[in-house]
Amino acid sequence: MEKKEDLGSFLKYLPLVAQSSSLAWPLSVEQELQTISDGPTKSMVNSGEVLASHITNMRKSLSLDAGNLSPNPLQGYATFFEKKISREESTKFFGEVVPALCGLLLQLPSMLETHYQNADHVLDGVTSGLRLLAPQEAGVVFLSQELIAALLACSFFCLFPEADRRSKHLQSINFDDLFSFPFMSYCSKRENKIRCLLHYFERVCQCMPTGFVSFERKVLPRGHKHNPHYVSYPEAEYWAKSTTPLCSVEIHTSGAIEDQPGEALEVDFADEYIGGLTLSYDTLQEEIRFVINPELIAGMIFLPRMDANEAIEIVGVERFSRYTGYGPSFQYAGDYTDEKDFDAFKRRKTRVIAIDALPNPGSTQYKPERLLREINKAFSGYLHQCKHQAGPPPSSAVESSKRWCMDDHEEKVGVATGNWGCGVFGGDPEVKIMLQWLAISQSGRPFMSYYTFGLQALQNVNQVVERIGLQEMNVGELWSKLVEYSAERLSRSTRLGFFSWFMASLSATN
Repeated sequence: MEKKEDLGSFLKYLPLVAQSSSLAWPLSVEQELQTISDGPTKSMVNSGEVLASHITNMRKSLSLDAGNLSPNPLQGYATFFEKKISREESTKFFGEVVPALCGLLLQLPSMLETHYQNADHVLDGVTSGLRLLAPQEAGVVFLSQELIAALLACSFFCLFPEADRRSKHLQSINFDDLFSFPFMSYCSKRENKIRCLLHYFERVCQCMPTGFVSFERKVLPRGHKHNPHYVSYPEAEYWAKSTTPLCSVEIHTSGAIEDQPGEALEVDFADEYIGGLTLSYDTLQEEIRFVINPELIAGMIFLPRMDANEAIEIVGVERFSRYTGYGPSFQYAGDYTDEKDFDAFKRRKTRVIAIDALPNPGSTQYKPERLLREINKAFSGYLHQCKHQAGPPPSSAVESSKRWCMDDHEEKVGVATGNWGCGVFGGDPEVKIMLQWLAISQSGRPFMSYYTFGLQALQNVNQVVERIGLQEMNVGELWSKLVEYSAERLSRSTRLGFFSWFMASLSATN
């Protein structure tokens, strides 16, 4: 088992040890897990304080440095289960969920062995085993929902080694930061993030899902001009000369991307580190998506930060929680039953694409190289996996671990997105929506379904989209307008937003 290449490269990030033909927990950890799995009447694990003591013991057995934990997280476990939820909720969690999670962890070695034995057969010989998908290394990891649940249970018990993760640009994956003390400083948003995650554990312990989730690093390669199947990282000339028609646009002033009813890529407004602050105190839109679909968090285990020419596509995650609010007003609002259909790979037809925008770009976002960076970042996420046989460009695809279409209806899948790179990231929403429209159109996607979240700056977007349609503009023409506008913003010859500037420029030419 230890000779398996992908396992060998990833073993140091797991809390297990490899023996001659199998994986195993260190004996003392296995004994702790077995004790807790017997239930609170035998283990006496009936409170956050006692649980924290067992977590400490297991971490010592794994030789994990306490200095790698956030301040006083184990005291936070005690406080949360004693003061932040009801006695009834706490009793149920320790009586049913905690023993079941430990039982699941006892099965983790055998689950991983089965996973690696099957990893080369899931996708017709293409490697899909759990491993580090490093920057510029296109590839896919295919995990069962049960294995994901076991890995996230490791996070809950803070059992993942953290020492080597930072050097590989990997996020912290244990839940210690979520529970760090003093708990009262969390406000309600962190408490509600935890509630979403605990509800996920409750659900999977009651009835374990049987589907699969794929995690793919997509790379828009720099080069490959000799290969007709793949497009290189485009230069500005590529966009300026494009004659691709603009796709259709649907504008939604209310609703959320995850509630879109059709088949579409759902854009995750990502940090360059996928998951961003999910396992910390903050609650941005990305973090909300990760706690209502906790299986997304599993990608943080093995996906380092994204480079400028990369995106991460995750297919198959299940939603478990409802929520209300945003930021400080975010609240867990109960159970959610996900009714999405499954594809041939037993993945739910939920496609999440993570792309990171430039943070706090200020006026530099209007520089040509910044415009190019943003449109290419979006393009890397929206491109089809497979080569088009006919129709408009691109007759190419992002480099991935498999040159195949995992969905026979890929050409019908549009993009559901919103104010990517705006808000706390500081991007210009009028420019960003146009850049996304261009990237989606050039990728061959049939439509953009755009959620404005009521943003005032986009109140006239329908009028602008309609006018662009009447002008029958293509990708190259709209890109050139954006470049012209941005040059005027940089030179301060205009202070108008793009919408007003664009409408005025059309009037001036008529």
